[in-house]
Amino acid sequence: MSEGTNIRNYPWENFYGPNLGYVMEQYDLYKSDPDSVDIELKEIFDNWGSPSIQTKQSTSAGNETISADKMKQIAEAVKLVTNIRRYGHLNASIYPFEDTAEKNEFLRLDEYDLTEEDLKEIPVHLLCEDAPAHVTNGLEAYQYLKEVYKSSIAFEFSHVHNYEEKTWLMKMVESGTIFKPLSTEKRKSILKRLTEVEGFEQFLHRTFVGQKRFSIEGLDMLVPILDELISRSVKDGSETINIGMAHRGRLNVLAHVLGKPYEIIFSEFQHAPNKELVPSEGSIGINYGWSGDVKYHLGANKQIKEQSDVRAKVTLANNPSHLEFIDPIVEGYTRAAQENRSEKGYPKQNVNEAMAILIHGDAAFPGEGIVAETLNLNKLTGYQTGGTIHIIANNMIGFTTESRDSRSTKYASDLAKGYEIPIIHVNADDPEACIAAVYIAMEYRKKFKSDFLIDLIGYRRFGHNEMDEPSMTQPRLYEKVRKHPTVRELYGKALENEGTLKSEDIEKINNEVQSALTEAYQKVPDKKNIEITREIKLPEFVNSGLPKLNTAVNKDDLLKLNEELVTWPENFNVFSKLKRILEKRAKSFSEDGKVEWALGEALAFASILKDGTPIRLSGQDSQRGTFAQRHIVLHDVENGEFYSPLHQLSDAKASFAVHNSPLSEGSVIGFEYGYNVFAPETLVLWEAQYGDFANAAQVFFDQFIAAGRAKWGQKSGLVMLLPHGFEGQGPEHSSGRLERFLQLAAEDSWQVANLTSAAQYFHILRRQADLLKREEVRPLVIMTPKSLLRNPLTVSDINELCEGEFKPIIEQPGLGTSPEKVKRLVLCSGKISIDLTDKLNSMDENLDWVHILRVEELYPFPKEIITSILERLTSLEEIVWVQEEPQNMGAWTFYDSKLREVAPTGIPVRYIGRRRRQSPAEGDPNIHKKDQERIVTDTLTWNK
Repeated sequence: MSEGTNIRNYPWENFYGPNLGYVMEQYDLYKSDPDSVDIELKEIFDNWGSPSIQTKQSTSAGNETISADKMKQIAEAVKLVTNIRRYGHLNASIYPFEDTAEKNEFLRLDEYDLTEEDLKEIPVHLLCEDAPAHVTNGLEAYQYLKEVYKSSIAFEFSHVHNYEEKTWLMKMVESGTIFKPLSTEKRKSILKRLTEVEGFEQFLHRTFVGQKRFSIEGLDMLVPILDELISRSVKDGSETINIGMAHRGRLNVLAHVLGKPYEIIFSEFQHAPNKELVPSEGSIGINYGWSGDVKYHLGANKQIKEQSDVRAKVTLANNPSHLEFIDPIVEGYTRAAQENRSEKGYPKQNVNEAMAILIHGDAAFPGEGIVAETLNLNKLTGYQTGGTIHIIANNMIGFTTESRDSRSTKYASDLAKGYEIPIIHVNADDPEACIAAVYIAMEYRKKFKSDFLIDLIGYRRFGHNEMDEPSMTQPRLYEKVRKHPTVRELYGKALENEGTLKSEDIEKINNEVQSALTEAYQKVPDKKNIEITREIKLPEFVNSGLPKLNTAVNKDDLLKLNEELVTWPENFNVFSKLKRILEKRAKSFSEDGKVEWALGEALAFASILKDGTPIRLSGQDSQRGTFAQRHIVLHDVENGEFYSPLHQLSDAKASFAVHNSPLSEGSVIGFEYGYNVFAPETLVLWEAQYGDFANAAQVFFDQFIAAGRAKWGQKSGLVMLLPHGFEGQGPEHSSGRLERFLQLAAEDSWQVANLTSAAQYFHILRRQADLLKREEVRPLVIMTPKSLLRNPLTVSDINELCEGEFKPIIEQPGLGTSPEKVKRLVLCSGKISIDLTDKLNSMDENLDWVHILRVEELYPFPKEIITSILERLTSLEEIVWVQEEPQNMGAWTFYDSKLREVAPTGIPVRYIGRRRRQSPAEGDPNIHKKDQERIVTDTLTWNK
């Protein structure tokens, strides 16, 4: 470049540091293949050649161009500092027990053909633009960056592809912004908290010898980290903070973060009554179901008050031993807390209203797939919560399994890289580094509304539980653990050495903590005086049935809603075939008074919104419906824009949200369950694409939805829609596994329905919306149809919607008119009921000998209705249960004993259906059809 070239046109002047390194890498690619680089860079390379740097140093000749040799040195120096940024974490002091000898392969200057003198001559801004003022040249920049990136806090940002985010993160670290100086009072408060954490665990260890508690020891800093996260979140305007974690450290978090009184925790170890120990001011919420749960699975909530005003609510979610399965539930809690559902349209979300904190185990984070499913929700429109703070409580071991046997990656946190989540590794023995990690995590969430991960690396002082001896499997590790001082000791000694505290100050803090623990323990009833309760007392609403509710809707209101459901803007271009279908559906209703399945659902939704109940529906393809039956979100064929009539209803008084979910059952149903628990006034529906897909979410059904109220007093009115019906489509598209939901049916755990008409579906949805406001609320499982969606036999009359109600049992029209002649009573449910009806319509013979009951609501068992019908059948010879599922599946295994209980003396109960099988259904449609015909024929044939 000549001396007279205008520097303003010189392209390389704005490239330095990591950017210059990137351009140099691109130039190497350009030399091999000019078309392999971005077209703008290619133009620059074509015109200007190799990247070089012009300094603005003053010389007699004016600006000076750097020589090729100096350029090479700068390039090598840039590579060196880039490697420090990228790999410095490998040299960092992040492990309490590990020697961190420098790995010289990318930190030694001679590996880059550089000397200290070479670096001194390189301007600092070329290597570290954000270096503090005391860093004045390239050598000092190199030394400074080594210290920054290989201390007790280490950073992994290179996988973050967004340029703005990565630049911001680098600036926060390299400018020293994250290392805010802590006041003396702040440091004293951290030591006091660590003393409380350690003292609590040691008190439990001494007092309740051998009892499981899954202690936090070795990761004591988790509690001050949570304190700091909550404090900063509340200052930033959050009114709700939701925490999810497994059992390790939970008791300590309950005691110190949630404020659960020591005496209540002690009473749980003692199995003593503790209701009178709950604080009278009600700032702590502790819920128990009637069966209860072990103490280290229980949750709680706490109100953060300023004078008499509640500033925020902190919730620790109940969680069984399925570790990470709480993750999506807490995300659902948080989304619910962020949304305003009081107006029509989609809910209005404000991510500053609430924050989620998820505490993961180092073995569980890479080991349990639900973690990846939950991380995937981070940026999705229907599920994002504006950034979750993830903490890996990393004690370097899972149960007794060492890290090398539990994951295939360097770090437990590596899974997060695939989701471009920034990662900080921090030594749990360095309290102030831990606080710095919280600061950058919170600032990042505030600015970018995205997830952040803190890998808190410590150790586990005892075994998996306090009865386990870890030295059997990790003898060398636990020899180190026994000799290693606690973080309280380390930090106390550091504060003492620098003169912040005296030894007597530290001892005073310890004595105060021990006195508080002893005083609390003295409040717990003496174990000798505890009366053992031998029976679980059920609440009144259990087994008392549902209240009588009016779910009918005025005819004029239905007609108006129907009209609005096929109203869209004039310039909105609905797909022509779909337009005809929707208009025909609406016309049939308004002119003939007929409502088919999808319209019955839409009218139910519309009328529920009119009543002021918000609705949230999600699932794979839920906007259009798996079977192209729903279409509540329309797409403009010209420009792809969306329109939903349900968002524009003139009389709607609440929000309506519908989201196509990711291809994940577990995380989505967990999210929807959490949303419903936190927003109990909302009708939340999760829809499986096919019913059997619920297999992938079984833990949520077993541990949360069916049992959450009995274990934790956690109410839910979640609706689960599971397409079910044997259509000859093979085993994976037939069964919603009805038998599993009936197996879990007890103590009014939920309702299980298998419906056969649009009106029934309409009324059960409206009933569920009404139940949300009542103590009797419970989840609702519906085996939704497939072929029946368009079957004319499921079409209902408008009068059934505006005058009728939900019927647990439907007696087959045309049968049972001569009850004294009935010899066989058939009970069936769902699609087989329609198959029987279809067959009956083609038969001419006298069928007075048979009567058919469609069991629309399988649970609660409609005992009274069936009994009253049986009383009319004075000539009955047998009761038959008919189903299309194999004998070991479906409802038979549940209904066999139930029917025998209500059967008149001497009347046998018999089964007609497929034989017992491993697989739910045949793979050959011809075999299916033949077997289905056999079942129907046997049911309607009297051979006696």
